[in-house]
Amino acid sequence: MSTDLRELSTMLPSWLEASRRISAQGAVASYIPELQHAPSDALGIAIYSLEGHTLEAGDCSHSFTMQSISKVFTLLLALIDRGEQAVFDKVGMEPTGDDFNSMLKLELVEPGKPFNPLINAGAIVISSLIAGQTPAEKAERILAFIRRLAGDSSIAVNESVCRSESRTANRNRSLAYFLKDNEVLDDDVEPTLEVYFRHCSIEVNCRHIARMATVLANDGRDPQTGRELVPRRYVQIAKSFMITCGMYNESGEFSIRVGIPAKSGVSGGILALVPGQLGIGIVGPALNGKGNSIAGVHLLKQLSERYDWSIF
Repeated sequence: MSTDLRELSTMLPSWLEASRRISAQGAVASYIPELQHAPSDALGIAIYSLEGHTLEAGDCSHSFTMQSISKVFTLLLALIDRGEQAVFDKVGMEPTGDDFNSMLKLELVEPGKPFNPLINAGAIVISSLIAGQTPAEKAERILAFIRRLAGDSSIAVNESVCRSESRTANRNRSLAYFLKDNEVLDDDVEPTLEVYFRHCSIEVNCRHIARMATVLANDGRDPQTGRELVPRRYVQIAKSFMITCGMYNESGEFSIRVGIPAKSGVSGGILALVPGQLGIGIVGPALNGKGNSIAGVHLLKQLSERYDWSIF
């Protein structure tokens, strides 16, 4: 079913406000102290069609850091830099069923490599695979990649969030040292974590996320120019991970209830896409118990049901 953009444009503001009320049932992330300043009732959405139509509602100008959404794009860049074999020698292709920052499977399952690139352990390893001689060079290449896909050269790292992440990263340091001890992480821990913290702290808004999502919805090509920004095969891989692992431990339920590739972050952002049709960016800082935007998930569910977006 193709989306009725005229109806969607008319109804989106009221549907968003209905979902905004759900925010009261969630809570803003506080384990990274700098994130807890976000307004808990904020909710914004941008929807971009591959034909160039743009729909927006709510707090679209609200800035937020990409957090785990960035893991989709570091995976893509690592695949571009290293190729499939090198990447999947270091990370697996399976969902874990555990929390995104869990160490459990690293100890229990041989050979001790992360199950997938979208959990913290996997994303830390992926950060080490980005081409570059120094952490600064790797981080700058990631930022340049994000800017190119989002079409905005002014996108930057939020340095306050980055420092906050680094100061409170005991679990991530534990994961990284464990990976280093298992000889899965080849680079040194602290330089690798510097790259990881910086790409999680890239600051964007819903419009940026929607624009990036249209590239994925268009199999790696810029809908505006037709130029290939990411090889189609790598976009296929990323979308598969988004379906199976993109919404933390809610990924299975989200696939059943919404049914489209998506990736969330604990700042409340969600990147989602309807293949061949739409790119979607959402921010709603109040999270549910799984770490996903509670109002954002609610809104996506309503839209998917109305327009039959599920790919299944």
